[in-house]
Amino acid sequence: MSKHPKGGAKSPAKTLNEQLPELRPGQSVALLQALHILTRDGRINQDTRRKLKQVYHLVQFIEPLIVDMAKDQTNVSLVDHGAGKSYLGFILYDLVFKGLGFGDVIGVESREELVTRSIELAQDLGFERMRFYALKVAEAMTDTRIPERVDMVTALHACDTATDDAISFGLARHAKAMVLVPCCQAEMAGVLRQNRGLKLARTPLSELWRHPLHTREFGSQMTNVLRCLRLEASGYSVTVTELVGWEHSMKNELILAKWTGRANAGAQQRIEEILSEMGLTALGERFLPARLLSA
Repeated sequence: MSKHPKGGAKSPAKTLNEQLPELRPGQSVALLQALHILTRDGRINQDTRRKLKQVYHLVQFIEPLIVDMAKDQTNVSLVDHGAGKSYLGFILYDLVFKGLGFGDVIGVESREELVTRSIELAQDLGFERMRFYALKVAEAMTDTRIPERVDMVTALHACDTATDDAISFGLARHAKAMVLVPCCQAEMAGVLRQNRGLKLARTPLSELWRHPLHTREFGSQMTNVLRCLRLEASGYSVTVTELVGWEHSMKNELILAKWTGRANAGAQQRIEEILSEMGLTALGERFLPARLLSA
């Protein structure tokens, strides 16, 4: 015998807005279904709820920047590196760029099958100002299909040195803002391990990375510190915050950089001092700005 609430009536199914309170008027349900965020009958897919929460939270940081740029421009260009299935690009286009009536979203992803799928989805939805290229981040540096100047660069969980490549791309293309969520930094941990014995004999601070687990964590922390200093040395103001709660992932450090045109010479000096002190001079080419961008 089935059990019902008092009065004998069945509990009403949750509406789409109750399941997905972030949903905005006019937002494309077809897009959310194509991204497998919603099922065919309009229910939230629990497996993607975490991913969607991260993307929506990121949109809260990006949307005001785009809207502000659009006040003084007739076009706004955004390049999303390591785009994957382009969750971020599609949702930004749907929520922000579609309403503006102008602006381009360019997805850069090395896996051709994902690029093909994104191209087809953009065509199906009529998202005419979205483009996708099968490129590694470093390859995008010289690709002539991407504008010489872009307004914003995003990189959501671009692994290891791909985040540094995204920063280099943003510097080269004079980006007005960069929004970065780094992931899986391994390069620095390897350099720290090479010099561990020497450093243990010279300074007690090397205890911070004596154990392998600590080496990885400390290397990740140092990598992001140097990235922030590199951006400041290149003329950006930098804010570091949490993308979403740590219960979702330990890889949710959000680096938000805005172009000011005022290069911070002190930040460059700090980079040099840290690399020297920590025995990381081999990484100087990656973190020391080749030149300070002019306004």
